[in-house]
Amino acid sequence: MGQYGVALLNQIAAVGSVKVSRRRFMKVGALVAMSSLSPCPCFAAIRAHLSPERKLAFYNTHTGESLDTVYWADGKYLSPAIAEVNYVLRDHRTNEIKSIDPSLLDLLYAVAMKLRTRQPFHIISGYRSPKTNALLRQCSRNVAKNSFHMQGKAIDIQLPEIRLSLLRQTVADLKGGGVGYYPRSKFIHMDVGPVRYW
Repeated sequence: MGQYGVALLNQIAAVGSVKVSRRRFMKVGALVAMSSLSPCPCFAAIRAHLSPERKLAFYNTHTGESLDTVYWADGKYLSPAIAEVNYVLRDHRTNEIKSIDPSLLDLLYAVAMKLRTRQPFHIISGYRSPKTNALLRQCSRNVAKNSFHMQGKAIDIQLPEIRLSLLRQTVADLKGGGVGYYPRSKFIHMDVGPVRYW
C-alpha cells in the first residue's frame, strides 16, 4: 500500500477513537481524494480494511482440495486460517508448505471485491519449492529462476466464470505487483513484487 493509503488508514483509526474536529475531517477527506488518484491499490486495501472480515475461497486444481475461510477479522490475520491457506497452496509435487505472504491474500481479496465474485480462486500454482521451480524451468522458459512463487509471494489462478482477459485487467488495475497473462494455458500469474506486466 502506498504512503497515502497508510496515512488514510491511520487517520481512519484515529477518527474512530476521538472526537472529529473540522480540520481532521477535512484532512481525512483530502487523503481519500489523493488515494483515488494514486497509482497504488489503495482503494481496494482501504475497502478491505473497513470490512469487518476478509474471506477467500480456493480450489486446488491439482489436489482437488477446497477451502473457504475468513483469514482476517477484528483487525488481525487469523493464524489457524492462514495455516489452512498455506496448506492448500503448498507445493503439491513435494508436499512442502511455506507461509504465503498476507499481502498476496489481501490482493486476492481486492480482486474478488472488484469483480464482485465469491467463487473460489482455482489454483494452478501457489508455493513452489526450489526443486519444483528448477524442474519447471527445464520444461518452460517462462519460469523465472528466482520466482516469487518460491517466496510465497506469487500465485497462478483462474476464475472459471470470469473472462481471463477481465481477470488480468482487474489485477493489473490494482497495481499490487507483477501480472503475467497466459491465455493458452488459461491462467494469470500475480505476485506482490514490483509492478510489471508480461
